[in-house]
Amino acid sequence: MLRNNMAKEVVANTGAMYNALTNGSKIVGKIFADSDFRIDGDVEGTITCNGKVVIGQKGFLKGSISCVNAEIVGTVEGDIVVTETLSLRSTAVIKGEVKTKVLMVEPNAVFNGTCSMKEDELSLSASE
Repeated sequence: MLRNNMAKEVVANTGAMYNALTNGSKIVGKIFADSDFRIDGDVEGTITCNGKVVIGQKGFLKGSISCVNAEIVGTVEGDIVVTETLSLRSTAVIKGEVKTKVLMVEPNAVFNGTCSMKEDELSLSASE
């Protein structure tokens, strides 16, 4: 019986490491993360991540993001620097300056700002 429980734990645990800020939570300040980070709450400040940042549908950021990959489903007011791929989902609202290597935009996403896709301008320390 104990083996089955252990096996279930191993199956349930994919080994993926990520951080999360849940809906109803708020952070004011700087966030530094080595692994993926999902925001479903509110952040006022900067996010620097060596992985992927996901701003969920109820997520809101007023500040800046510097990361390797990003998926925006919610709202970002500020600058975004993504060294690889930035995905704007259909419910995304972006107001600010974007620097990325690859930009993917779904229909109905709102993007008001500027976009630069020059590789020499991409750096994770650009928002500091």
